[in-house]
Amino acid sequence: MEVGIVARKGSERAVAVADELRDAVVGGGASVWLDAETAGALGEPAAGRAVDALADCDLAVAVGGDGTFLFVARNAEDTPIVGVNLGEVGFLNAVPPEAAEEALLSEVEAFDHGEMDVREAPRLAARTGDWASVPAANEIVIQSGRRGPGAGIDYEVRVDGSRYAGGHADGVLVATPTGSTAYNLSEDGPLVHPDVSGLVINEMAADEGMPPLVVDADATVTVSVEGVDGFVVASDGRNTTTLSAPAEVTVERTTPPMRIAGPPSDFFEALGKLS
Repeated sequence: MEVGIVARKGSERAVAVADELRDAVVGGGASVWLDAETAGALGEPAAGRAVDALADCDLAVAVGGDGTFLFVARNAEDTPIVGVNLGEVGFLNAVPPEAAEEALLSEVEAFDHGEMDVREAPRLAARTGDWASVPAANEIVIQSGRRGPGAGIDYEVRVDGSRYAGGHADGVLVATPTGSTAYNLSEDGPLVHPDVSGLVINEMAADEGMPPLVVDADATVTVSVEGVDGFVVASDGRNTTTLSAPAEVTVERTTPPMRIAGPPSDFFEALGKLS
C-alpha cells in the first residue's frame, strides 16, 4: 500500500503532524511519501514528490483545513482521502490530530483486508464548445470579470432544457452539497446536508432573481451569457478561465467523484463553527 501525505502550506503544526503520521504508517508496514512542499519544510527536499502523484496512491492524507483537503482532491483524482483537521470548521477534514494516527492505521489495515469504507461526494465541471473546466468539489461560478454597479452579465438559466431564471446579475453559481457551506452560503444560498443528492443554483446579486433552487444531482444546468464581451468561469474559486460572449455554458456532474475515507465528519457540529 502506498500513502501520500500533504500538509497545509506554511503551517509548522501541519508539517509536524504529517511527519508523525509518516512514521506511524511506515511502522504499520505501508509505503509513505510526502509532497515536495512538506518534505522541503522538514529539510528533506530530495524526498518530496509532486502532488499529482497522489492519483497513483492507494490513500491520500490532507493535514490542515478544508482548503488543504480540496487542494489534495484536485490532484488525487479517484484516490480516497483522509482529512486531518487542525481546528478549523472541518466539513471535510474529520479527524483531529490526536486521533489521526489511530484513524490512519485503521485505514491501512482496512485496505489490507479489502474493507476500506469510502464515501463519495460529487464534482462538477463546466463546458462550452471544446473547452472544459477543472472539476470542482464546491462550485462552478459564471460571472462578469468584476462585480458591483455597472458590471455583471445578462443571462438565462435552464435546467434540463426548461427555463428557470434570467435577467441581469453579477453571476450564477452552481454548487454541490459540499459547496453549499462555502461561496454559496455567502451568497445567501441554502445549506444542503451532504447526504442529499442535489445541486444548488444561486443567482448572485440578481436585479430580479428567483430564489436559490436545489435540483437533482444529475440535472444539466445551462447558463447563456450575453451583454458582455467576456466573462469568467471559476472552479472552486481558484481555477479561472475568461471566455468570450455570447456563449452557453453547461454545468453538470463529472467523474470521478471526490472519494473520502476515514471517520465521517459531524455536519451539524461543523455548522456550529460557522456562527
